[in-house]
Amino acid sequence: MRNANHTPGKGILHVVATPIGNRDDITLRALDILQQVDLIAAEDTRKSGRFLAYHRIKNQLISYHEHNEAKRTPQLIEKLLAGTSIALITNAGTPSVSDPGFRLITAAIEHKIVVTPVPGVTAVTAAMSVSGLPTDSFMFVGFAPKKKGKRIKFLKTLGARSESLVFYESPRRIISLMQDISACMGDRYAVLAREMTKLHEEFIRGKLSEILKTIKTRPIVKGECTVLVAGCEQLKEPSIENIWNELKTELENEKGSLSEISRIIAKKYGLPKKAVYNIALQIRGQRSEDPSSLWRASPRQAEDRNQKK
Repeated sequence: MRNANHTPGKGILHVVATPIGNRDDITLRALDILQQVDLIAAEDTRKSGRFLAYHRIKNQLISYHEHNEAKRTPQLIEKLLAGTSIALITNAGTPSVSDPGFRLITAAIEHKIVVTPVPGVTAVTAAMSVSGLPTDSFMFVGFAPKKKGKRIKFLKTLGARSESLVFYESPRRIISLMQDISACMGDRYAVLAREMTKLHEEFIRGKLSEILKTIKTRPIVKGECTVLVAGCEQLKEPSIENIWNELKTELENEKGSLSEISRIIAKKYGLPKKAVYNIALQIRGQRSEDPSSLWRASPRQAEDRNQKK
């Protein structure tokens, strides 16, 4: 547990990532740290006790969770200043990533106590790695607000983001969250990751509407959920061929009215609905104009052109 920045006389705070499901998803270094520290601050001492027993680790545990962190933080800082080494763990994943830990970590930094990461599993990277969505740039959102009004307002601020979006949600609210995402951002491609690394691990891929249709047939949704949503494509240069082909496919599959399909695709690519609707009319044989003339330089110009007609 050596650290070049360690101040003599003070302890070290080790931020240790633990498995999100499979108990064997733990690094050798993490097991070594958990064995050697003087104290382990755990979100749930019973769950962590069972995990430590599985790996044959015996050590002192103290509870540290969202309901006692305000009171417990000064106590732990006092111990660290006195030379006690502490490992901070949560029930699953990496502390302070949508889990308790932020208050203790910031307090330790303020007191010039060494804080060192012991990296490992976190649900966001585990889900992104198998999502099939672009991983060069993604935004970790965490938990959206619970109240519907605040959640809708929050989701609307994310609608124009081009990065893949990653949400955490409880199984009780997963349907309402996905419905609200669809209402605010359109019927985008998404992935619902459930029970990752556990026995009943599941990944449901497809458009939001398709995923919702699948999970609504179930009497109950179980396990912690991670939702990954494709970023907004409106900043990408729209291709007339792509618009034409996508419209044609949607119309052939009869996935909605002409107006509704045009609205969804227009929102997806940041185009005026009227321009996309006119292309849909041409596909249906109700319009003969060259679709590429519906917008030349920009969607805005296309909209102006349509308004003059």
